[in-house]
Amino acid sequence: MTMTQAPTPTADTVRQLVSSLARDGLHKAVSGRGGRGRTDTEAAPEVRPVAVGGGHSTWWVGARHVLRLAPDREAALRQRRELRLRDLVRPHLRVAVPRSVAHGEWAPGLTYTLDTRIPGGTAAEHEVSAVGEDDLAGLLAGLREVPARQAEALGVPRLAPRPLEALRQTAVRAAEHLAAADEFDPARLRQLTPSATAQLAAQPGAAVLVHHALTAEHLVVSADGRVRGVLDWTGAVLGDPAEDIAGLALAVGAPAAVRAATLAGYGARPCLRGLWLARCDTVVRLAGRLRGRGDTPPPLLRDHLRNAWEPILLERVTDLGGAGPDDEP
Repeated sequence: MTMTQAPTPTADTVRQLVSSLARDGLHKAVSGRGGRGRTDTEAAPEVRPVAVGGGHSTWWVGARHVLRLAPDREAALRQRRELRLRDLVRPHLRVAVPRSVAHGEWAPGLTYTLDTRIPGGTAAEHEVSAVGEDDLAGLLAGLREVPARQAEALGVPRLAPRPLEALRQTAVRAAEHLAAADEFDPARLRQLTPSATAQLAAQPGAAVLVHHALTAEHLVVSADGRVRGVLDWTGAVLGDPAEDIAGLALAVGAPAAVRAATLAGYGARPCLRGLWLARCDTVVRLAGRLRGRGDTPPPLLRDHLRNAWEPILLERVTDLGGAGPDDEP
């Protein structure tokens, strides 16, 4: 291993770290057993990677905890910030945010956090119900209430809104490649005209705390369709709230995402902006994957494409030429 190459976490790495936590008096929390101390003959909690393949930076520890290992120094900086950010956002949200029961370094300069596991599956495993859409509305509304100044003081970066017209032009070119592969009808993109992208530009001064990674895997959903928690706050930024609407469109479908955003108090413009960010992104990403770029499985990208392009009533009844920037549909 070179001086600059980060170590690769293994099952032995995780077992040694969990054992050290147990020796430091956290065995009760890690194992879930109470009432008596750990003896030398007791088995350590089972550890296994959350995802097959990859760098194994996230591990299940027993049935109640998740261990997340920062694979490099940049990720370690984001994880340190995340620990403070979760405490800041928690009072503003109706859904759960993981709590850290232990954190430190697993290698020089590389951090870890042992988090409580929020019970439930993912949005890929359980369909979000109507009540779950209300949970998502509470999430979006709560993010808007987080004081931007306090988030910025924690080191949360500001991110400028993406120019929708440039994204549209890229998507138009990508759509032709998908058409040649019989994956997508490029005529569907004609709904988004250059004048419409101008109408859907982000409004000045509209920056809020944005999770920026509201994927299906980061939404904890119970079997009855309630959204119980949101994971992985390392990518949070102060920026365009339409990005989170776009993320939800990919994760739970365009109609549910727009209904949740409307319930959260967002008007037609930011809802439609999020919708079209999602739609253009899905076209560009799938075309790129078919050309050999990226490593996201094509079936998942096709799911995202299908979710984002589900028709919604809002785009049929909204006149972008006459509506105000935050008018309700």
